[in-house]
Amino acid sequence: MLLSYISEYKKNTKTSAKIFAQSSKLHVNGVSHNIRFYEPYPFVVKASKETSLIDVDNNKYTDYWMGHWSLILGHGHSKVKESLKKQIEKSWMYGTVNEQTIKLSEIISKAVPVAEKIRYVTSGTEATMYAVRLARSVTGKKVIAKIDGGWHGYTSDLLKSVNWPFTESESSGVVNEEKIVSIPYNDLENSLKILKKYSKDLAGVIIEPVLGGGGCIPADADYLKGVQEFCKKNNSLFILDEIVTGFRFRFGCLYPTMKLDPDIVTLGKIVGGGMAIGVMAGKKEIMEFADTRGKKKSERSYVGGGTFSANPATMTSGFTTLSVLKNEKSIYSKINNLGDYARKELTKVFDGKVIVTGKGSLFMTHFVKNGITEIKNSADAAKCDNSTLQKYHFKMIAHDKIFFLPGKLGAISNAHSKEDIKKMVLASQRI
Repeated sequence: MLLSYISEYKKNTKTSAKIFAQSSKLHVNGVSHNIRFYEPYPFVVKASKETSLIDVDNNKYTDYWMGHWSLILGHGHSKVKESLKKQIEKSWMYGTVNEQTIKLSEIISKAVPVAEKIRYVTSGTEATMYAVRLARSVTGKKVIAKIDGGWHGYTSDLLKSVNWPFTESESSGVVNEEKIVSIPYNDLENSLKILKKYSKDLAGVIIEPVLGGGGCIPADADYLKGVQEFCKKNNSLFILDEIVTGFRFRFGCLYPTMKLDPDIVTLGKIVGGGMAIGVMAGKKEIMEFADTRGKKKSERSYVGGGTFSANPATMTSGFTTLSVLKNEKSIYSKINNLGDYARKELTKVFDGKVIVTGKGSLFMTHFVKNGITEIKNSADAAKCDNSTLQKYHFKMIAHDKIFFLPGKLGAISNAHSKEDIKKMVLASQRI
């Protein structure tokens, strides 16, 4: 069956095959992000609009990848597009302070209580890299704890225990891995045992309130509260990575709904409106360590930014996106309800063969095996039948023109309708 879908895919994507062959001569593995490659080759996109990706062979796909889950309003939203056009007429790169940055920061700080001070970068990887550096500067300690299966970008400081088996190093060329420890998600007892072992040199703990790449798995509120309580008592920083979850389920971050009080929050994706962004935000007394004025090298946390940080185009697209979300609060009830509907109907369609994880407008289908009856962490997700998940997603691409990046979670945007979800569920009945 899979061979017939591969044949169908190749027949429909001949131009993509030629272009990707050219790309492979110029780029490592033909791509600029590891996860964008899948067999036999990824199709090449020439345009996108609302829920659709259009490839160079004019195939039109309903998209659930949505720009690495960043496009909550859909592709090419009219207001974002118009605001960018106006900004680009003025220019798109200043390399200096601009008012657009202040406008975006004001809307973020009002929606995210912990964002008393903000520093912009151009990727989530940079934001988490700086967050752990800041934690070490503030505390004078060196060890950072993260989650088994937690993904915080490619920074060497956090590239550990990302993929199963978690005991193997993720990459050559990574040093000082002994300064990173890993704790099991949603297992407070065993997490605290590990944290206590490293307590004297524990600078901070960084956690996603919903594991994104680790399987679209929400954290138990009591688990996060328990880890936070330990950090507070131990004078370690509690860092929440809300790059995926920030402004995804509500206007603001997820942490206030769990009654949490993080020291630092990292943001990205949605707050850039589809443009390159990373955000490190936190309490004033902590963020001030990054202020270099009047400090010796030994006293400061050298947190830079980058050539393109806070560029006016990104600040404009981010501000416009958040303004739409703020002014149209019904967006959240719509997409969260569509997510509930997708999880319910997919569970029904597969009749005990899957567990559909997620929250709000995010969802992921896990084909169960090895006696898995619930998915509480990335170890549970890793033990599922990920080969069948890859085949399921590829079948959807090749035969149904529905795009999930194979093996990854799906994101619903405001451009999606209930009819889109019904079509996706119907296509799932035919695997």
